Amino acid sequence: MLKFLYLILPLLFVLPGNNSGVKSKVEWLDATTHDYGKLERLQPAKTIFRFKNISSQPLTIDNVRTSCGCTAPAWPATPIEPDSIGTIEIEYDAHKKGYFQKRIKVYFSGQRKAEKLYIKGEVLP
Repeated sequence: MLKFLYLILPLLFVLPGNNSGVKSKVEWLDATTHDYGKLERLQPAKTIFRFKNISSQPLTIDNVRTSCGCTAPAWPATPIEPDSIGTIEIEYDAHKKGYFQKRIKVYFSGQRKAEKLYIKGEVLP
């Protein structure tokens, strides 16, 4: 049984579907974390994350998921050609006062692992 495990275990690291060693199809042109700083309550704040398609194929954004309903993403439906720049706009509603940090997951076509972006700041009372 132990011999069998020694034969099978290394295969787990080379089979398709394993994301270790899989390179991203995008290069982020700005920081992947945006700090809004201090925000006035009930005054929505927006930021734009820019990326470059570094693959050899057109790339689409399949989905953008946020960690709460207070964060709204917007992205283009059209493909981003190789060596072209795309954007993702994030709007935070600044409804709840206090410190916040939110995660945004971006799913690109042909890339199983999501890219992660973050926003943070403080909503003043």
